[in-house]
Amino acid sequence: MAAADRKQNIVSALCKHLSTLSLDPNSYSTNLDKDIKSLCIDIFNSSPSGPSITKDNELMKWVEFASNFPVDSGTSLKALSELNEDLSKKSVILGNGLKISEADIVVFAAVHSSVISLSNSDRNKLPYLLRWMDYIQTKGDVGDSFQKILLEKVQFEPPKKAAADNQTSAEKKLPEKVDDKDKDISVSLLKLQIGHIKKAWKHPSAESLLVEEIDVGEAKCRQVVSGLAKFCSPEQLTNRLVVLVTNMKPSKLRDVISEGMVLCASNEDHTVVEPLVAPEGAKVGECISFAGHDGKPEDVLNPKKKQFEKIAVNLFTDDKGVATFKGIPFMTSAGPCTSSIPRATVK
Repeated sequence: MAAADRKQNIVSALCKHLSTLSLDPNSYSTNLDKDIKSLCIDIFNSSPSGPSITKDNELMKWVEFASNFPVDSGTSLKALSELNEDLSKKSVILGNGLKISEADIVVFAAVHSSVISLSNSDRNKLPYLLRWMDYIQTKGDVGDSFQKILLEKVQFEPPKKAAADNQTSAEKKLPEKVDDKDKDISVSLLKLQIGHIKKAWKHPSAESLLVEEIDVGEAKCRQVVSGLAKFCSPEQLTNRLVVLVTNMKPSKLRDVISEGMVLCASNEDHTVVEPLVAPEGAKVGECISFAGHDGKPEDVLNPKKKQFEKIAVNLFTDDKGVATFKGIPFMTSAGPCTSSIPRATVK
């Protein structure tokens, strides 16, 4: 793509994003001899908050990234890989939960043509970038001039279960199969909230179980039974922030009522298990969000439909230990939920 075309795309997308200001992109098109950073500053300064925007060092760093983004395909792939790495622990450029900023719009417009021209094999190396591109093109107001990028071309594969000794090496590489009718079941059916374990104790009649009293911001703490006794002591759980499934039907486990499920990461042979870690600064009771999945959670999951089980086959941690659904991070207002166990199953 010619430099002038890239500049025009950035100007159009940024004016569209700031549409409440009724900015006309054509009024900036006569200044395409300026560099990208200067064009962006001109547009920002048309806003009442322009001075504060241009003084935002983090935002301007990304404007600089867009301004210097290379045209050469080999060099641009390296820059895209660095961007993919940066997006591995956040949903948007500035890490503001799911809030799309001017930085997202400028960088999206700058890299779009390079991403479109990537081969499928190169795209598959950039799952976090592709996930972010899909979120911006779906939720960000960037106009109609950008060709849609199809995210389904990127397959983010969950960890594989241990293979039997008599399987061939080819068979061992196959991911776990999911029925076609269950492939599109959305994680948005789950209500996942940040919980604070106020106290924990041993189950009175089951050595493998612990009981926790967990605050999720409701009038009363929830009582939850977890199969963590072999992996954590009550003292280790007390005062931890965890991820709790709060729309499960209450049930009794060995005569003790349980009002939710603490999500945990587990290694392949289930010898190491730990609750997912909520980031410092996450708020008790806040809901976990997933970019591109905005549906309403079920009031109560139906055990007969096995909704959680169908979703759980796509819950895992990535190579960096970030908890994900199909590669999309578990996001809070303070960042993603994580585990010390990479490539782990989550349930």
